[in-house]
Amino acid sequence: MAEVERVAAELADFRRRVEELRAARALPSTERLSVLDAALFELQHVVDVMLPRLERSLPAERDNGARRAAEEQQLLRALFQRLPFAVVLLDPDAVIRRLNFAGTRLFGMRAGYAAGRPLTASLVPEERAAFRSQVAAVARNEGDRSLVVRLLPPPDGVRRADESLRATMTALRPQGEPGTSVLTVFLTGPEAPAADRSGPAGHTEDEDPDRAAEADRTGDTDRPAQSARTGAPDRTDTPRPGLSEVTRNTELMDLLDDMTMALLESPREPTAVLDRACRVLRGRFADWVTADLVTRGGGPLVRVAVHGPERSGPYAGDEAYGPAADPGGSGGPHPQDTLTAVLAAQLPGDCPVVVEAARAGNATLQVRPEDLGAFGHDAAGAPILARAEVTSLLCVPLRARTGPVRGVLSLLRTGGRRAFSLAEAGAVDRLARHLGRALHP
Repeated sequence: MAEVERVAAELADFRRRVEELRAARALPSTERLSVLDAALFELQHVVDVMLPRLERSLPAERDNGARRAAEEQQLLRALFQRLPFAVVLLDPDAVIRRLNFAGTRLFGMRAGYAAGRPLTASLVPEERAAFRSQVAAVARNEGDRSLVVRLLPPPDGVRRADESLRATMTALRPQGEPGTSVLTVFLTGPEAPAADRSGPAGHTEDEDPDRAAEADRTGDTDRPAQSARTGAPDRTDTPRPGLSEVTRNTELMDLLDDMTMALLESPREPTAVLDRACRVLRGRFADWVTADLVTRGGGPLVRVAVHGPERSGPYAGDEAYGPAADPGGSGGPHPQDTLTAVLAAQLPGDCPVVVEAARAGNATLQVRPEDLGAFGHDAAGAPILARAEVTSLLCVPLRARTGPVRGVLSLLRTGGRRAFSLAEAGAVDRLARHLGRALHP
């Protein structure tokens, strides 16, 4: 800092001497030669003395300014991450740009996974449009907004279903970010902070402070913290499967075994094969299972089986799905039977994910589907995914290792049931190949 002040003082003296030289222009031409020598001497002094000093002082000043800016940014990052309530930075389309620790606990997703995904996928379908509209209004600088939203049932069951949140939004222009962002704060009820502190998905009060500080400095919010109570090391190099993972793997092996037996014992007729497969998958693996078969000669898809949580059965050909009597005596159809009839009467060609699986031969896995019309609509125009409260969708083509697609198998999970994992999707892909081989003429 002293060097900068010294250079500034010399520059001030230089300006005064330049003014004196400028005034010397009024002298007679015979006396201007000495003035020219003085001007050349001043310029040489600037080049040899003042500029090197200025070049040495400015980088140090820039380094100090950059260091202060980095420290300020580090403080703001730590403040954002350690706030006790969920804070999300959204773009004008409600897509997540940043998510703090409390937000990862509230929405049940890691910060790295959440970035680039729409936040509306975590909300109940009937409130997504209103939330998008408010975010867009704030991004247009139309003022701050606040509204109450409800979350979808969590796939892991650590949060209450339909939990209400107060979302407060304000416009923000972060440095280095394109356009206007929307800073959104989610506030829950008074009992939520205590549940977050003791919940299995959150960071406990016994978290190692050194590890947390390091995460704040580096922005690595996805790295697991070491427990200060146990002092156990973070063994990320040799992970061991937990009891729940071993249990799920065992369940998948049992499912593969039961499906193999069902295929060996079922008749060779395609409709009977698909109906037997849907019965194996219904309940234990998915809440709703539908099967569509490609007609002979490469014709359109036809729905041949629909199985749901209760009182549902196979759909084949002209089999009727009459409304069941209401057990309460009102005489109206049971909701499950009504939805079964809707799925049974649905044309597979009106179901985009089924059409895509049959056309391209690619499987589709969606968790908290953003496009509610992906599985079609009922007669009233309501999305089937919203009507069934679907939280996870898996759609796979049925074909052998080679050859055309013979059919499409769709599995839906609803409510608070755990979402389909990649391991489960891989197991279903194997089942689909077996079914495709069984459907081979």
